[in-house]
Amino acid sequence: MSAVAASAAVLPRPRTQFAGGASRRRLRSVPAQAGPVARLELGNPLQLTKTMRARLLAAVRALVTSPALAGASDGTRLASVVLTAKADARRDFETSIWAEELGRWLGVSQSTVAHTVLPELRGAGFLGSNVATNAIGWATGLECWVIPMYRAQQAGDRRHALALSRSELAVLLSLITVLFGPGWEPKDKAPIPAGLLAGRTGRGAATDRLGLLLMVLTTGSAGWLQLCPGSVDTGRGRPAATVARLLGCTAAAGAKVLKRLQEHGVADVVRRETRSGLHAQSRVRLVPVAKAHGVAVREARRVVNAVFSDLAGTASGDVESGETAGAIVATGVEGAGQDGITGSADLAATAQHHALHASGVTPVVPPQLSCGFSGEGRGGEGRRPERVCAGEDQAVDCGTDSAGSGSPVAEGGPLRGEKPKESPVEKRVVQRAAGAGAGGRPKAGGWEKAQQQRRVSLPDDLRLRVALAPVSWLWSQLNGWQQDQVEAAATTELAQLAGLGVAPEGASRMLADRLTDRLAETGGEAMVTGPYAWLIRRGLPQRPACSHRKCDDGIRLDTGEACENCGNVIHLRRARRARIGADIDRELPGLADGERRRVLEERLREQVAIEAEDLMWRQAQARAEKAEREAARGADQERAERERAAAAVAEVVRQALACEDCGQPQAGGLCEPCGYERRTEALTVEAGMVAATWAADLEDQAAIEAVAADVRASLTDDIERTRRVFLASAPLGELDADPIGAASVLAFGALRAVEEALVEFRRSALGRLARTEEADAEARRAYKTEQGRRWFRHNPSGADAIAAATKAADTARERAAECLLATRLGRLREQAAAGTRQAASAPWTDRLPEFAGRPLTDDIAEEVIV
Repeated sequence: MSAVAASAAVLPRPRTQFAGGASRRRLRSVPAQAGPVARLELGNPLQLTKTMRARLLAAVRALVTSPALAGASDGTRLASVVLTAKADARRDFETSIWAEELGRWLGVSQSTVAHTVLPELRGAGFLGSNVATNAIGWATGLECWVIPMYRAQQAGDRRHALALSRSELAVLLSLITVLFGPGWEPKDKAPIPAGLLAGRTGRGAATDRLGLLLMVLTTGSAGWLQLCPGSVDTGRGRPAATVARLLGCTAAAGAKVLKRLQEHGVADVVRRETRSGLHAQSRVRLVPVAKAHGVAVREARRVVNAVFSDLAGTASGDVESGETAGAIVATGVEGAGQDGITGSADLAATAQHHALHASGVTPVVPPQLSCGFSGEGRGGEGRRPERVCAGEDQAVDCGTDSAGSGSPVAEGGPLRGEKPKESPVEKRVVQRAAGAGAGGRPKAGGWEKAQQQRRVSLPDDLRLRVALAPVSWLWSQLNGWQQDQVEAAATTELAQLAGLGVAPEGASRMLADRLTDRLAETGGEAMVTGPYAWLIRRGLPQRPACSHRKCDDGIRLDTGEACENCGNVIHLRRARRARIGADIDRELPGLADGERRRVLEERLREQVAIEAEDLMWRQAQARAEKAEREAARGADQERAERERAAAAVAEVVRQALACEDCGQPQAGGLCEPCGYERRTEALTVEAGMVAATWAADLEDQAAIEAVAADVRASLTDDIERTRRVFLASAPLGELDADPIGAASVLAFGALRAVEEALVEFRRSALGRLARTEEADAEARRAYKTEQGRRWFRHNPSGADAIAAATKAADTARERAAECLLATRLGRLREQAAAGTRQAASAPWTDRLPEFAGRPLTDDIAEEVIV
């Protein structure tokens, strides 16, 4: 509602009784809403109504808290949500996807999906899937059904949490697309951008995405997360406990998830200061939800990092099982009208006094001191400083008398030796906080700013912390820009190790071992004179000792054992040296050691040059063959394009042809009614043959034709009956309005009648053929054979033997009947084909009288004269 509409709206008040029993309804105006009103965007999934948010939250909780998925990974639980959201209601809630695409949604690799996620879902009875193939039999993906959701939809109970409607499924899919969708470019449509956490991949990515989805669904329109009630872990805080209860993990793991979400800019933890200066109450704001509703969001990352940097960093693993594991509790859903001030005391309120302090230095405002009391000199609020030494670490200014004084109480100056003006350290802190970007990192601007941005501790990413742990001292010697470059190089090396087949959890340890070995070669960190150059050029890069791409200093990266290829290279070099040495001893005997060594080196160099030339020739040959293959592939593609174009043209020409039977234009050679009639005629002939297999002598053509005529008459009656029923039920005038459609319907009805009759004829023929002598003989043989089995020899007349023999006889009788029917139908088809060939090859003497009796038109007469 806009401000103008809100000001004009009126609400009724209760009736007021006046003298004489009269009543009058009074109206009062609603005051205009203060401030601008955010216009809701049509189709924005982050602007959910309270009902829709509660509905989706119930569905997601029903999936991730299912007892069948107890103990499953977060990737498996998130996959159940993704597959449910992508279910197509028009295809009986089926989802078509492949492992690589599902991995992009979950932020994990294709191997993890194939070896962990899908087996866990199938093992829990949570997923049914079939392999989808194309026309030539190649696998194109998976057809999946989330079994609990499918059963809920089939039950028809709309109150079930998983019985989502088509619109609700569409909203859920749009929501997860905005949050962590991989992004794609549909054909002939606008591209779908990647989600907020699309770039978050690897370990813990599925946990972060599931946590963000649950947090968004438990967040109101103001963007404030509804925090959990009750007692929480005093060492982690209520925000971490809330995330932990949503995910069913420990508070330590919840703190890590919340910290990673903060680093990606999708969540903010705001701590309210108390009169004592402690951050006693905390609130979590989901930035995308707040921005979607037009709520101004202020950055609070300095306080956030100060609180969670140490807490979350000490947790082991992404999701740990503890006393809260599996207990995903409801934290409530904030209403649309709440202001979001629902924070609860978590760290300072539940811990002892002075348990936590703010990490930053609060600037001191220079006051006008009067009496020197402790309440003065600390700004207008009159509260105590953030910490005892809040003003003792300021720079000393020689131009001020209070710099050298150690008096705790100075006449006419600040307390505890503080200077009235702001120190250079505080200026740099303020400038750095003001220049920080969206990610909380300041921008590099020259050598001095690079020095100011130096981080003593290793990167926050756990993988990089493990990999760079051996060179932590060298890391502290780098400036900010160099640290960014080393971090990027280490990330690239980890990605390269993962691409070479190294497990993601072992890549960090392997890179750390590489740095340890390289430091041992150098002689330790103290011998490294240029830390940045050593890390970039010597410490981090892979050094293959042979041509194998997985070799690093003679060690296989995928197995950690000695490289076999290096051993082969060394063996070949030694064999070559020994062979050349033997040739020299045979050709030039009696050479001195120095001369022999010189000749040996010359021949070795010549041999190496020859091998290098041979290698270059083979590489040139390989490039030429590759170019030929690419040219052939291009030619094949061009030929395929030409064939497709020719097929398209032929299809257009075929569609322009008139019907062969009725002459209807633009019918593709055969219109729909005529096609139905042809199929009806073919099935009528087939029904006559099926009836003739038992009702006529196959040697008597006249008997076969008589049976076929009777069958045709019976089918004609059925077709006529179906036609009358349709004509009686059709509205008046509808058949005349669309004669082609009416003809198609009538022809299709005739086809259906013949198909149903053909089934009955076939069943009757099988029943008659099952009572023939051939079928009886086959049944007797099967009966005796089954009765004579070795396990029935001791009692061939027992109940079990008789039952098994009877079943075998019935099966043999059915097979014999089917074989007789197929054999006789084949014989009748051959006879019909032979008669057609004889009629087509009739001599001209028999065909000329037929043509002589036809009238001669003017056109035919002119052609004959010409």
